Amino acid sequence: MRFGTVIDRNVGRVFCRFDGDTAIVYGAPPWLGGKETGKTFAMNDVVLAAPLRPGKIMCVGRNYAAHAKEMGNELPKEPMIFLKPPSSIAGPDDTVILPKGATRVEHEGELAIVIGTPLKKATREEASAAIFGYTCALDVSARDWQKGDGQWWRAKGSDTFCPIGPHIETQLDVAAASVICRVNGVTKQNGRTTDMIFDIPTFIAHVSQVMTLHPGDLFLSGSPEGVGPIVDGDAVEVEVTGLGVLSVKVSAEKA
Repeated sequence: MRFGTVIDRNVGRVFCRFDGDTAIVYGAPPWLGGKETGKTFAMNDVVLAAPLRPGKIMCVGRNYAAHAKEMGNELPKEPMIFLKPPSSIAGPDDTVILPKGATRVEHEGELAIVIGTPLKKATREEASAAIFGYTCALDVSARDWQKGDGQWWRAKGSDTFCPIGPHIETQLDVAAASVICRVNGVTKQNGRTTDMIFDIPTFIAHVSQVMTLHPGDLFLSGSPEGVGPIVDGDAVEVEVTGLGVLSVKVSAEKA
């Protein structure tokens, strides 16, 4: 099934299940016990928003060997985890804002995973069973800040630095999915999830050993090789097999 969030000009932001050209309204996301309300919208009458507002955003760094190599890094011996703040979330057709002072901002297209049930000290099997669904993500990264700060709080966590969408797909086999990122229509990244160093159940279980995972938490699973700069005026797309295309614009921060 396909889920996400829409904005109606009269009702505001609502969570829905999508059935063709119809958005079926839920009282809350299913991982919070939400049920259908009986209200529907025509998709042409609403605007897609970020499909969820996660409690935590956990990201796996250097999870594709070729990407680690292009960045000049050694392969990690265990999942390398960093966090983005929920305030970095953006949605389909939103604008990534390039903050003043960041001289090189880059795209990293990724597959994202939505947690559906609580997890603590999980096995790989329990981690796999706790997945609610999948969506596309763009891990926007200010490289000069990433290298200079030591901590990645602003390099990875600036406002709009985590676009996700266009929806969450629950019935999808992502074991051999393609992860593609295009800038202005030109393919820059084209990898497959089979190239991951640590598979999805492994890094979810790893994090759960020390951090309780809650329904609605989000994982970004790492980026294939081909990352590169984005600048004012660019259009960026992330496409993952079976998940559609996440499209965003890029704009420099205004005075």
